[in-house]
Amino acid sequence: MEADGTDRKTPLTNAEKQKRYRERQKSLGKKEVRGYLNDEALKCYQLISEQTQWTDSKILTNALRLTYAAYKNGQIGLLSKWLQKHNL
Repeated sequence: MEADGTDRKTPLTNAEKQKRYRERQKSLGKKEVRGYLNDEALKCYQLISEQTQWTDSKILTNALRLTYAAYKNGQIGLLSKWLQKHNL
């Protein structure tokens, strides 16, 4: 406590803010997933981002959900063949 009776907190650094954000997301049951994109995937990402205005998290979430839907509906082979045929 300061001499004038006020509490002064030291501002958080960016690293501390990021750590708190990750901890909050984890406490909400969310999982962080990271990876590197090859050239083809990066082009797809850029197009999707421009067309939809989705965040990185939304793009990844929807990509996983769509892949899972293809799997559950027996279409994962068809999806894989399409990706190979179109060099994606």
